[in-house]
Amino acid sequence: MTEPMSKQRRPPPDPVAVLRGHRASVTDLCFHPSQPLLYTGSADGELRIWDTVQNRTIASAGVHSAAHGVASVACSSSIGVDKVISQGRDGTVKCWDIGDGGLSRTPSVTIKTNAYHFCKLSLVKKPHCSSTQVDGRKLYDGDERESTGGETLDDSEEKVQGYLSEQSRTDEENTEVGGSKYIAIAGEEPSEVELWDLNTAERCTRLPQSCSAGLSAFSTKERGMCMAVQAFSPLESQGFINVVAGYEDGSMLWWDVRNPGVPITSVKFHSEPVLSLCIDGSCNGGISGAADEKIMLYTLDNSMGTCVIKKEINLERPGISSTSIRPDGKIFATAGWDHRVRVYNYRKGTALAILKYHHATCNAVSYSKDCKLMASASDDTVVALWKLYTQT
Repeated sequence: MTEPMSKQRRPPPDPVAVLRGHRASVTDLCFHPSQPLLYTGSADGELRIWDTVQNRTIASAGVHSAAHGVASVACSSSIGVDKVISQGRDGTVKCWDIGDGGLSRTPSVTIKTNAYHFCKLSLVKKPHCSSTQVDGRKLYDGDERESTGGETLDDSEEKVQGYLSEQSRTDEENTEVGGSKYIAIAGEEPSEVELWDLNTAERCTRLPQSCSAGLSAFSTKERGMCMAVQAFSPLESQGFINVVAGYEDGSMLWWDVRNPGVPITSVKFHSEPVLSLCIDGSCNGGISGAADEKIMLYTLDNSMGTCVIKKEINLERPGISSTSIRPDGKIFATAGWDHRVRVYNYRKGTALAILKYHHATCNAVSYSKDCKLMASASDDTVVALWKLYTQT
């Protein structure tokens, strides 16, 4: 399918806000899981926290050296609503506490991965029944926990702290590798994927992992470097982590940590390095972007262990740096080398909009948890906020 460029009758919308303040390329961004906050990281090592209601910076700090910069930022309710993770190209991953509108002076956890590359880390995505949480329930590692009276996390500081305390107890009780506080990252050996425990700052597994005899039954070295990774925990895995990894040769491997020696399946949808992976909210499918002219939509069948193409989107220009599926699973967006942000219908794969605001390579795109905002980051040092298709 080729992009129907000519079918766009109306000009693309402008961003609802433009966030200026970074002095270098903005490399990554993510929304707070419940508050109207946006975290952004830049190539000079700065991490900023933005208020997306007043569209202003409320805190900033140099979290990695200016020489190496920030490769990615990540946050999730599963690791605590008062935490954000930064990954630097200095071989470290740091977990920061958020309090009183600012970052902690020192990281609560520092992981020395000794991995120097451009692959962004991944937190573990959990399946959810509904992005709107109509019945007031959320899913954590196979357990359902009820919130009281429809209260939201941002009602008061006391409720946030109460939620964090309960979630902390849950994580302490969960000793499986499938627990919440883990990250997946391309490893010290760049063709491998590593899982690290955020609580202990220790590596817990490698993919592929050598067997007990010291011989590896499976090697990824011929695939080149791991360029993109997405960790998730499908319902069928009983809480254990799965990982989809994209490699330099355009191939993708699907791993289950219960069998770290050999992947569930291997596919090659791209002819150039895979640069971005995103698994949807059901953990039964996703999208991939690469250095070629394709965006691939695929399904993941846990019972069959297969990854099958659902839709192939052909682009006029190569290079997709980032992909993001909106939490309600209706639309997704891509950040392109050609300075464009593209928005698509996730179910059909049809093009909805091409956003032409940025003046340099787009590095990242992300949706807020309430589906109302989309943010894009670029080498042009600015962050754009968009409101698109909020009534779909």
